[in-house]
Amino acid sequence: MKYKIPVFLSYPQPFNSVQAKFIDAIQMYLDSRGLVGRTLGVTDYDMQEPLTAIRRLMLESNGLITIALRRSHIIEGKGKPSSDIGAIEYSLNNKWLTSPYCQIEPAMAFQIGLPILIFREKGVIAEGLLEKGVTGIYMPEVDLDQPFDSYLKGDEWHQIIGKWEGFVRHVVENKGKPPKLY
Repeated sequence: MKYKIPVFLSYPQPFNSVQAKFIDAIQMYLDSRGLVGRTLGVTDYDMQEPLTAIRRLMLESNGLITIALRRSHIIEGKGKPSSDIGAIEYSLNNKWLTSPYCQIEPAMAFQIGLPILIFREKGVIAEGLLEKGVTGIYMPEVDLDQPFDSYLKGDEWHQIIGKWEGFVRHVVENKGKPPKLY
């Protein structure tokens, strides 16, 4: 049996077939590159509370990919409504929220130094870790209303995933080395 490098694959439960097919395509890509995506509640199960289980799985992983899929749709909404201190109100009309774990899991990976790669589905509000530049990495926005096959064959995908994969392989190499005292 060939060893596959474990990586943490974080995403909310898909609620439509396009999202499910996108996750499947990511998993097939990882598999083709000798990586295996591990997801709590999908590939791995634990009796502990979720944060403990996530941490355990994260420590066994060599990188993290988060796919911030659309989950809750805001038809009409406002950010900072009726501020009495001069904050500027903004529209949240026709925006999407994702799972809070799409913020929690990358933050946990960042804290232990794992290479992280975050994809945000178009329309998901870019806040917290989903804001560009917060973790110092480029964060692609994927439009799943368009055929995603062309995205997965494009330059952006190959360059970003290739660089992340290089970081992951470097983690694997470094985990095998003894610590240096000087």
